[in-house]
Order: sequence, then C-alpha cells, then structure tokens
Amino acid sequence: MKTVFINCSPRKNFCASAYFLFLQRLFTRGKKVTERLHTQADVQRILPQLKDAEAAVFCLPLYVDGVPSHVLRFMEQLESYSKENGLHLKIYCIANNGFIEGKQNEPLMQVFENFCTRSGNEWCGGVGIGGGVMLNVTRIVFMVQAAQFVIYSLINLFNTGDPFPLSLVKSFAENTLFILFLNLGCLFYLVRMGHHISRRTSADKRYTRIMVPSFIFIVFADIFFLIVSVINGGVFRGWFAKKQPNNKNE
Repeated sequence: MKTVFINCSPRKNFCASAYFLFLQRLFTRGKKVTERLHTQADVQRILPQLKDAEAAVFCLPLYVDGVPSHVLRFMEQLESYSKENGLHLKIYCIANNGFIEGKQNEPLMQVFENFCTRSGNEWCGGVGIGGGVMLNVTRIVFMVQAAQFVIYSLINLFNTGDPFPLSLVKSFAENTLFILFLNLGCLFYLVRMGHHISRRTSADKRYTRIMVPSFIFIVFADIFFLIVSVINGGVFRGWFAKKQPNNKNE
C-alpha cells in the first residue's frame, strides 16, 4: 500500500503545494513516501520510487492554465518508464491557483487525465483549490500566532504564575477557528480524497476555494500581490529591473 506524494512546485520554500501535500498525507493511510520534483536529479530518484508504488499524488500550481514545464518533462519520462516497466499507478492530483475559483484548475486536470490514458496508468481524480496562495498565507499566520501564544504564555507564567489567562486562550482559539473556517473547503475535500487514496478508488474531480466572498478576496489579493511585486521589483519592471547590454549588431 505504498503511496508516493510528489511536490511539483518550482518554489523551494513555503510553497502552497507543500502545505496541501502535508495535509493530504495526514488524511491518507498506508506507507507514504514524499518526493520533491525540481531538477533532473529528482526525476532519477522519483522514478524508481514509483516502480513498487500503487498510487502517486501530484501536487502542483496552475501555470498559464496548465502544467509547469518541468512537470510536463517529467510526465513524458514517466510515460516511457511506465510502459517499459508495466506500471499501472493510480494517479491523483492536487492543483492550486491564485485565482478565487478552484474550477480554474480544470485544464490542468485534463492534462493529467490525458497523460494517464497515454501512459497506461489510471486517472483517479483530484482536488482543484482556488485561492491557494492566500490559504498558504493562513498557514504562516497560524504559525506566527502559535509562536506568540507560547511566548505570551511564558511571560504570563513568569509575571503572574498563570500561563494561560482566559483572554489569551480565547484570543488564540478565535483566531484558530477563523483560520480553520477559511480552510474548511480545502480540508473537507482533502479528507475525502485521502479516503479514496487509502482505498485505491476513484475520487473524481472536485473543486473548492478559500472560504471568503469574492469581492473581499480580490481586495486582499490585489494588496498582497502588489506588495510581493514591489519586493521583487515587479512594479514598473522596466524602471527597476537590471538592464541587460544589447549585443545585437546594428
């Protein structure tokens, strides 16, 4: 009952795919192996892992309404490897995007479905998650809040002898419940798919999103991406970007 979980995000740290893959592992039974697909060296390590596996779970972001290029290259190699070694993996997919609607991941799901048809593996469905970037931010926020809770508890223990005053516990509980609510759709469908992965049955395709109204999401998403763009020199890129010498002959 070996399941290989593959984080296909091009990002190295604090990516949304790692967050969703972590959650999916929690809700899946049996032997679990986690791999990261980033370079060709990763490909050579992952393929042998799949040889004795029954199922593979791909977790990746939506790139230009499709699959990131390095994942496509891996899928081409996996197609040949599957045919050469007679693999019949059950393939599941967790796709996330920065848009509000999880349905935006449908083209990516179709790519995996077509891949399974060509490679001889079995497409077993997946979960498309909208607002993946913002959901990943809620994870970071929770970690910060948990650290603050521990620090304030130690301070209160030193000052008053009571590490858990009611106001501190109430505030932390309210914030935690709010974060859980934002993740509710994601958690529900990942629990559901974990059940199917454990039983090696088809989960079909399901789509969910961060649990906020669209008009609120758009405002916060615009602010977030504006800040990230400024940090990375993305606003007025032509002004801030490092100029490359023009070597073309006139």
